[in-house]
Amino acid sequence: MEDIIARIEQRDPEQKEFHQAVHEVLETVRPVLDRNPEYRQQAVLERITEPERVIMFRVPWMDDQGQVHVNRGFRVEMNSAIGPYKGGLRFHPSVTLSIIKFLAFEQVFKNSLTTLHMGGGKGGSDFNPKGRTDGEVMRFCQSFMAELFRHIGPDTDVPAGDIGVGAREIGYLFGMYKKLRNEFTGVLTGKSLAWGGSLIRPEATGYGVVYFASEMLARRGESMEGKTCLVSGSGNVAQHTVEKILQLGGRVVTLSDSSGYIYDEAGIDQDKLEYVKQLKNVRRGRIREYCDVHVDADYVEADPALDYNPLWAHKADCAFPCATENEINERDAANLVKGGVRLVCEGANMPCTPEAVDILLESGVLYGPGKAANAGGVAVSGLEMAQNSMRLSWPAEEVDSRLKQIMKSIHHTCVDAAAAYGSEGNYMVGANIAGFVKVVNAMLDQGLI
Repeated sequence: MEDIIARIEQRDPEQKEFHQAVHEVLETVRPVLDRNPEYRQQAVLERITEPERVIMFRVPWMDDQGQVHVNRGFRVEMNSAIGPYKGGLRFHPSVTLSIIKFLAFEQVFKNSLTTLHMGGGKGGSDFNPKGRTDGEVMRFCQSFMAELFRHIGPDTDVPAGDIGVGAREIGYLFGMYKKLRNEFTGVLTGKSLAWGGSLIRPEATGYGVVYFASEMLARRGESMEGKTCLVSGSGNVAQHTVEKILQLGGRVVTLSDSSGYIYDEAGIDQDKLEYVKQLKNVRRGRIREYCDVHVDADYVEADPALDYNPLWAHKADCAFPCATENEINERDAANLVKGGVRLVCEGANMPCTPEAVDILLESGVLYGPGKAANAGGVAVSGLEMAQNSMRLSWPAEEVDSRLKQIMKSIHHTCVDAAAAYGSEGNYMVGANIAGFVKVVNAMLDQGLI
């Protein structure tokens, strides 16, 4: 195991995020390898950590002033053992090959847990859509798709949205794909309802996180009702996490963006949440503007000099990190425990550092890893693919019911897998093992390819 990890780190020394994701998974699947010696003989670890295909390309585009810019595009097609590659596109200045590989690797196991037939992939660009006009974003998306279209398709690779890629970007990407291929297929998910999208898709990740958290609490005889919750982020996932918490009787007191966070002791109710949706989705404003309207709330500006995030130091019962990777470090985890938090459920991908996870688990905090807890988004993307294939749309109640059942199934699978390998109650171990075994067995069934 150590030799394999060392080889990966030596081969791609700069890919720190990918190393972190691989290390977390491989360390937890040791018992599986001990029980199944044929896995070592068939080199499944070496195979599952190497992408089936990595696509990198330049993306030239022109801004409104006629200036030409060049960004870098990525698509990592990690594993297709159980279905076509499936995973989002991220447009953000922080995007690197390491980020995309880590996300693609996580996506393989996340998709496996959904019970749907989807492989894992991820893509994106270091393009920043913030502050760009609709015309500039359209031209970038068209240039991006002018290369990506060669590598995707409804039975090959089905991208979706992620950070920086919402309904606007999906529309521009789909339009260019349709023009280039002269076909109308379900090649992207997260589409608008009028042309193939699914009801509940925008809400799916946030709703799914809360459904999963509710299942975790139910095992302890508790519910979300009356719980005070900390939520980071203020985008799609955070907004719908807050919405579902409110529906289940909880109280949310924080939201954030890259500039800082707001703390509202009275709680962010449905009316305040509607203001946040208007602020972030329509006006594309900053979270600090919340306090201009709701004057009793406090705004705390982000301080890069601090080695912790004060958002996680408030007293609460539950925490839902929904912003970005590694946003909760060792000190943040200690502050969560000190503040009385008994559940941390990840809406973002890998938002807790390994050291933070260790502290949470050692302190008896219920910890829901992202590959299980935030799988609701890709699950409903899979349901959107099914609806596209049948040329019909299911009502919202049916999609939401299917989503809730999928999250219950993922929870059950994680619990059973953890117990079967001597780590009862450890959702991280359960998620990693359950996802790993399903994918590896499919790989072995299909031969050495």
